[in-house]
Amino acid sequence: MFDFEKLIVYTKAKSYNKSVIDFLSFNKLDFTTRDQLKRASLSIMLNIAEGTGRHTSPDKKHFYIISRGSTFECAALFDLLKDVQQIQNEEFKQFYSQLHEISRMLSGMIKRYS
Repeated sequence: MFDFEKLIVYTKAKSYNKSVIDFLSFNKLDFTTRDQLKRASLSIMLNIAEGTGRHTSPDKKHFYIISRGSTFECAALFDLLKDVQQIQNEEFKQFYSQLHEISRMLSGMIKRYS
């Protein structure tokens, strides 16, 4: 088992990614929005994993910051989808809640390595 697999935030990011994949398979979004949401969602999880594999605190922190930025990017995309009525309010709230929790956990990790 890799160290990142032991992290709760990684598990939550992976679960969020599964939800995004399901959402994308059932919703018709334009290519750009779909691609950006998929890439940003994956970036959250992958940067957590990559940061965990780094040896120095500044390196770890750098990847956790990138991961948190991707979390914000996803939240902004879902906010737009809500405004243009391409996502139901309840589904938006679920994604937003997941992203908020991941963001808070990443903030704690970033502070720990500061």
